[in-house]
Amino acid sequence: MKSTSVEPEINLIPFIDVLLVVLIFLMISTTFTRYQELAITLPTANGLSSQSEVKQIHIAVSRDGRFAVNGKVTDRSQLSNNLSVLNKDNAIQVNIDADARAPHQAVMSALEAARDANLSNIVFSSQTTKK
Repeated sequence: MKSTSVEPEINLIPFIDVLLVVLIFLMISTTFTRYQELAITLPTANGLSSQSEVKQIHIAVSRDGRFAVNGKVTDRSQLSNNLSVLNKDNAIQVNIDADARAPHQAVMSALEAARDANLSNIVFSSQTTKK
């Protein structure tokens, strides 16, 4: 009787199945980051967009009156301080991205904070109307 040695072999099909299940689980459970913390819907307006390249500070005002400066959520009491820190030279433009349904008081608070930080170049963002 000859004794033949049987070489062990690895069955890769179950390994591939497990990896595919893990990959599908990771794809489903992954959350995508948002560019801004506040979800805002800009009001619509007609007009030409500005072509000038200037340094900008973006103040987002949400529907419920919360604020974000350059994507970082802040409260009203810290809004002026954050703008003062970002105001390094006078060529900075303040871009207020207010939700179409944001309270008027919240927009006025953003304007007051810009004034308190000695920022006078203020513009409002809007989206173009769909035709």
